[in-house]
Amino acid sequence: MKYEVVTLDKKVVVGKSIRTTNKNGQSMQDIGSMWKKFINEYIYESIKNKVDEKGIGLYTEYEGDATQSYTFMCCCEVTETDNGDGLDIKIINEGKYAKFTVKGNMVKVVGEAWCKIWNMDLDRKYDSDFELYHNDSEDINNQTIDIFISLN
Repeated sequence: MKYEVVTLDKKVVVGKSIRTTNKNGQSMQDIGSMWKKFINEYIYESIKNKVDEKGIGLYTEYEGDATQSYTFMCCCEVTETDNGDGLDIKIINEGKYAKFTVKGNMVKVVGEAWCKIWNMDLDRKYDSDFELYHNDSEDINNQTIDIFISLN
């Protein structure tokens, strides 16, 4: 799977998060329910000061590597964190990232990409990995998603 190495500036994000693990498929359930909550409870719409209309799925606060617990967050990048109570604020750290771009059904292509990424020999930092959903189509089957993996 092809990728390019990019350097990103720090991003401040606001949204809702959950602690999860990849063990026994737990993260698939947790992440799916977080996205449903983010959309169905209009959390996305309620976030103020968005940088753009893109959604972010953030993987952070790893206890080690992908086999251990981490925090997953549905969020948006913001210019200011003035969003009231009930929303979480996190930082996507600046640094070097492997950037993968996938197109198609947002659930299917992201899942397939992660399976390939887990099997790649990347010098992963396990700091701030994230999916950037461009929301460039009304069609769930025709989306552009960038996946950024933090590197050492």
